[in-house]
Amino acid sequence: MTHTHAVVLGGSMAGLLTARVLTEHFERVTIVERDSPTGGWTGDPHADPREREVRRGVPQGRHAHGLLAAGLNVIERLFPGATRELAAAGMPTGDVLGNVRFCANGYRLKQVPAGMDAVSFSRPYLETWIRSKVFALPGVAVRGGHDIVGIEADAARTRVIGARIQAAGEPAETLTADLVVDATGKGSRAPRWLAELGYERPREERLQVDLAYVSRPYRVDPALLDGDIAIIIGPSVAAPRGGAVMLQEGGRAVITLFGILGDHSPLDDAGYRAYAKRLPLPYVSDIIEASEPLAAEAVKYRFPGSTRHRYDRLRRFPQGFVVLGDAMCSFNPMYGQGMSVAGIEALKLGSLLERGELDALRFFREVKPVVDIPWQIATGGDAALPGVQGGPKDIGTRMVNRYLNRLYAAAEHDEVVSLAFSRVTNLLDPPTALMRPRIARRVLGRRRLAAA
Repeated sequence: MTHTHAVVLGGSMAGLLTARVLTEHFERVTIVERDSPTGGWTGDPHADPREREVRRGVPQGRHAHGLLAAGLNVIERLFPGATRELAAAGMPTGDVLGNVRFCANGYRLKQVPAGMDAVSFSRPYLETWIRSKVFALPGVAVRGGHDIVGIEADAARTRVIGARIQAAGEPAETLTADLVVDATGKGSRAPRWLAELGYERPREERLQVDLAYVSRPYRVDPALLDGDIAIIIGPSVAAPRGGAVMLQEGGRAVITLFGILGDHSPLDDAGYRAYAKRLPLPYVSDIIEASEPLAAEAVKYRFPGSTRHRYDRLRRFPQGFVVLGDAMCSFNPMYGQGMSVAGIEALKLGSLLERGELDALRFFREVKPVVDIPWQIATGGDAALPGVQGGPKDIGTRMVNRYLNRLYAAAEHDEVVSLAFSRVTNLLDPPTALMRPRIARRVLGRRRLAAA
């Protein structure tokens, strides 16, 4: 495999982070993006929040976003000093547990310093900042305003040798490449492209949740959060809806309400506020009532369900082509995993390139554990909510969910349990860490003490 030219299809977070990794291994990297390169916003943190939906390709851009500790570690690895630079530009920063109020199944987890940085931001601002870094790198080119028509293979159809792209009103052209990366997100057409080349489509796993995010920008006095940079209320079994307050750059905040299975917040002011009052805990509603909305109505984003394409189970796959990010697996955004997982996958791709010729099937097998853990967290958590059909329903999963309910209750008062849970949800430790004897004794011992 020569390392002359790589093409990245899609210029969102997965594509940008992948392009940054590929600059360490290829002379040239071309990012192909349907939207214009800037999207009409220069990254001014004081811009009108209604203008912060920078790209049509990011319909979720106006809503709350999370970057897990593992994801921030990736960004620090690729852009050393990123957290410090973002904080200096006005992005709220703090500790991932000490300054993030996280509530699970009606319990507020005990907050203690975890020694892990956290940032709270608007998606357009973070994406614009990373774009500016990537686009400035030597050898990086951007083909904005182009649709991705397909991939081009050699005569034997064993290797992808380029991508076909097309600008509006222009004939299609082929960008030849030594490696093509599909980072086009949930709308990826890679399964169809594979079928056209005579390969098997990857099997799909789905869990329908009919989630909706309903968000509104606010001017929030940070003092209302009592030192926190974000408040997250997850759904509970009794009330499968939640909400988040995320402080942002420029002295603003976004407040997102979310519900599943059609239980979606109204967009009007009165309905939005009434919905917030029925969350499992009052923290988000209290902020809404004490803050100034910066838009007349909220905006809505619907997410039908989590989808995983099992590329790791294929036996044949063309060389010179890989799929990653949401194009491989899109998670329920309630868990804030997507950007972080994509970044870890990009680093895995770089590690394979360092070791020699990239084998696509080997890449899929190596990132399987990376995807398995957040997939287990998201689908296991969703399957525990009333009314959700599908997902893991075996006795083992039911036992784990019962154990987690006890763990949440323990984490409300026990900083050791709370920290262990935070490390798992931030993708620093595997879920099995919550079953270790040291943690299990604290969880189950508390239950016996309560019973006595």
